[in-house]
Amino acid sequence: MNQDYIKPDNWSIIEEGFDADQVKASESLFSIGNGAMGQRANFEEFYSGNTFQGSYIAGIYYPDKTKVGWWKNGYPEYFAKVLNAPSWIGILVEINGESLDLASCSVTQYKRELNMKEGWYNRSFHAKLHNGVELAVNVRRFLSLDSDELGVIKYEITPLNQKATVVFSPYIDAGVHNEDANWEEKFWEPLATQQEGNEAFVTARTFKTHFEVATFMHNSLYLNHENQNAKPTFVDSTSDKVIFTYEMQVEKGQTIALQKLGGYTVSMNHESAQLVPAAQNVIQKALATGYDQLLQNQIDAWAKIWEMSDITIEGDVKAQQGIRFNIFQLNQTYLGKDSRLNIGPKGFTGEKYGGSTYWDTEAYCIPFYMATKDQQVARNLLTYRYNQLDKAIENAAKLGFKNGAALYPMVTMNGEECHNEWEITFEEIHRNGAIAFAIYNYYRFTGDYSYIPEKGLEVLIGIARFWHQRATYSTHKNQYVILGVTGPNEYENNVNNNFYTNYLAKWCIDYTMEQIQKVASEYGTDYSRIMSKVGLDSIETNHWKTVSENMYLPYSEEHGVYLQQDGFLDKELVKVHDLDKSQRPINQKWSWDRILRSPYIKQADTLQGFYFFEDHFTKEQLEKHFDFYEPFTVHESSLSPCVHSIQAATLGRMEQAYTFYLRTSRLDLDDYNKEVEEGLHITSMAGTWMSIVEGFGGMRVKNNTLHFEPKIPKEWNGYSFKINFRNQILKIAVHQNETTFSLEGDKEIKVFVNGKEVTVEPNCMVTV
Repeated sequence: MNQDYIKPDNWSIIEEGFDADQVKASESLFSIGNGAMGQRANFEEFYSGNTFQGSYIAGIYYPDKTKVGWWKNGYPEYFAKVLNAPSWIGILVEINGESLDLASCSVTQYKRELNMKEGWYNRSFHAKLHNGVELAVNVRRFLSLDSDELGVIKYEITPLNQKATVVFSPYIDAGVHNEDANWEEKFWEPLATQQEGNEAFVTARTFKTHFEVATFMHNSLYLNHENQNAKPTFVDSTSDKVIFTYEMQVEKGQTIALQKLGGYTVSMNHESAQLVPAAQNVIQKALATGYDQLLQNQIDAWAKIWEMSDITIEGDVKAQQGIRFNIFQLNQTYLGKDSRLNIGPKGFTGEKYGGSTYWDTEAYCIPFYMATKDQQVARNLLTYRYNQLDKAIENAAKLGFKNGAALYPMVTMNGEECHNEWEITFEEIHRNGAIAFAIYNYYRFTGDYSYIPEKGLEVLIGIARFWHQRATYSTHKNQYVILGVTGPNEYENNVNNNFYTNYLAKWCIDYTMEQIQKVASEYGTDYSRIMSKVGLDSIETNHWKTVSENMYLPYSEEHGVYLQQDGFLDKELVKVHDLDKSQRPINQKWSWDRILRSPYIKQADTLQGFYFFEDHFTKEQLEKHFDFYEPFTVHESSLSPCVHSIQAATLGRMEQAYTFYLRTSRLDLDDYNKEVEEGLHITSMAGTWMSIVEGFGGMRVKNNTLHFEPKIPKEWNGYSFKINFRNQILKIAVHQNETTFSLEGDKEIKVFVNGKEVTVEPNCMVTV
């Protein structure tokens, strides 16, 4: 069954009624983050039921030894783990000597709310304990966007039927472990604990990578909103944990509240000796600001984000909730402030897929960040790859490539490859092309060419060198072929001549040669610097050109389509709708051997090429390829529905486009893949945004100009979105019979709507 317990709401994710079977799923769905840290929605109090504890700090990882059956040359040394960080949220609660535990007491009026508009998470319930005490509990938590080392919890208890002795025991704990540790290793080494008054600090260091983190807390006790200036009645401290105890008699109907400040200071941002003083500084500033103002600052910071990034949908609450959930989680994961960070596929919601960076960033996320933020944010994502170019050259050298050829990793934390499945590590090389495409896409959208002579051209040259060396001349075909690859469809491994990979390789070489010429003629100083650094000459580029001009692209005359790979037509071509429903999802029901021999496509592959290079093909070609490949596609990757939604909309197939949109926008909320308890699919959420803006809105950039072909699903009354295009903010509102454009800025902008030029003046609305 589809999970359907989340209540439809325009601005909030809401769960009503306590169900122990849903706890782990809700821990994912109600996760919070602020770009620097995040956490699953674990209960603050002790919970003896099934739970997946997870707190995470951006950029901190552990190189867990790769676990493989046997070693192959070129294998990554380690599999990077997204680390479960020390916990600061814990608050043990005891009422008249009995522990509050939702797994063992009677729970009514249970409600969780993740308020996406204002950026806070709330949980409330009534509990009846075995000792007869009934109480109302309300807990609010948020991670500050203003002070991204700070988190805030307000934990309120009201005895309902009698007076009670309430004991709060807030703690910080570095004795944590990862759910997915390969060798049951501990990843954290405790260094020191200290406490003074209501503050405590645990300093711990990761083994191997030696990141140091001070986890901190400060506690205040309130009775009916009056600060009790209480000191802990008891302090318990071990090498990796500090617990404070506060005890108070509370009359029936009175409300006792523990306000807990917590968070992390990290050696990425502070000297090791300054971690605790820095944490003390965060606490002092927060206390001076006060809880109410901290919450108001949070609301204001989120209002600013939504002002630019919101997409409104009229008449379809589930669709509206879906897109806002996706936009909210993307902003919780990455805000673009730090070019050392990137967008992990699970963000701060789980540990699966270890590693923080995949090709998802370049292929799916950059368009979202370019259009909804300042272009510097997207530039930071490109800079991240430039800063790791040396590692990409090292990665390629480990596989036998020479002369500065660069192979960017499939999965990475610091630029080194840390993915340990050979058919992906060695073969899913198309990721290299996505990085080149992102450079092209950034310039196309922002008009900022400066990135290419400053940094991008070196990246492009490394990538072009890789493709030149990776191609093999086939005397049989009298063309260049690319053998032994895995395309985006990971349900085919070790195939020859994956169309998408070959096409991308050819394009990368051509695009790099164009940029070399442009930089040579317009940026002479940069050109000289780069050429002396990389040692490129015309003999080498002529070899590249030979490969590009003679690249083999598999094609079927019979079907009139490019083939996903050489052997695709050798398969038993049974379409998905003829597959017994009991066999789905095939990745959970079939052996890997059976999947590899099947025609089933995990996600857009040939069609991914048609998405990237839409203007290289006619609409008739797109239609032919869509009709051929989509019926074999099982969409068992989170990255699949969005590309198909965009293409269905381009072809005017709005019913299909809408179905794909719902699937991508509510992938986690409705748990399509039956795995949400492991964490959310953060990077594919950017694809949801693209489904509306590029799919339904039909937005494209051609010749430095925005083009739109607006369409609207019949289920909607209207929708709107904003685009920051070259520092001019354009708002587009689409209704069943008209589209309106309005502009924030000081100079007019020309756009094309369904092929006709339209001028939009500042602060005037144009209706088409």
